[in-house]
Amino acid sequence: MIRSILLLKFTPEATDAQIEAFGAALAAVPFQRRRHFEFHRDVRLTDDAMDAAVIADFDDEEAYRAWVADPGHHQVRSTYLDPIRAQRDRILFRI
Repeated sequence: MIRSILLLKFTPEATDAQIEAFGAALAAVPFQRRRHFEFHRDVRLTDDAMDAAVIADFDDEEAYRAWVADPGHHQVRSTYLDPIRAQRDRILFRI
C-alpha cells in the first residue's frame, strides 16, 4: 500500500470557506482504489507550520498514478486548490 501525505500552505487571501470546500471536494471524488482519506487543518500552535495536510492511502503505485491522472482529482485541484495554494510538499511511502 502507498501512503501519500500532502502538506499545504495557502495564500493569505484564502478563506476558511475555500479551504473547507477544497477538503470536502477532494474527499468526495469517487475513486475505488483510494483506501483511506483524511483532511486536517493545522491547529496554529506555531508560526512555521503548514496550513493543512491531506493523507491518502492507495492499493499500490499503479493506483496512486491512476489517482494523479484521474479527471475528478484534476477538477478539484484546478477549481478548489490552485486558486488558494501558496506551497505544496508531498511524501509517498509504503505501509
